[in-house]
Amino acid sequence: MNNQGQRIYFAEDRSNCFLRYLCGPSRSFTITIYDNIGRDVITVHKALRCSCCWRNCYLQKVIEAPPGEKIGYVYQYFHPLWPMFKIKNANKEDIMKIRGPCVVSSCLTDLNFNLLSLDEEIVIGKISNTWAGFIRELSINADKFGIQFPLDLDVKIKALMLGASFLICSHCKGCKN
Repeated sequence: MNNQGQRIYFAEDRSNCFLRYLCGPSRSFTITIYDNIGRDVITVHKALRCSCCWRNCYLQKVIEAPPGEKIGYVYQYFHPLWPMFKIKNANKEDIMKIRGPCVVSSCLTDLNFNLLSLDEEIVIGKISNTWAGFIRELSINADKFGIQFPLDLDVKIKALMLGASFLICSHCKGCKN
């Protein structure tokens, strides 16, 4: 939805129901994002890739917009305290970073993931997971994410941020999908 509450996209998880329940957030999946007319506008593929060395363990998400045309990648890298992500263009060149809140202090509160310049000096935007309250979090199998970015940000970066929000959701403490 946009900031006025109007739906602009709809996402569909095309993963196997059995795998969703068996593997939870660690499963591979494909999410298709549709516009209001029902056209496929973005496809997000997530695969788990992990090498033997813990320092090289990462999750990768491929973003296509339109479907079939790779526009970039989102990688989650291991860090002992902060969720860390790199956004890469179609040539796998680093273009931005995302840093999440400290894992130790992120319980029972809103979670904000800052979109940063490569040198981590400039905050360009953010992805937020809104805490709904203890009772609501226990009783509803959904999370509310928001994305904020400058209006003049490149449309491909916006699509990559949208894809990153699904990677963040699938590995966020509060996410139940």
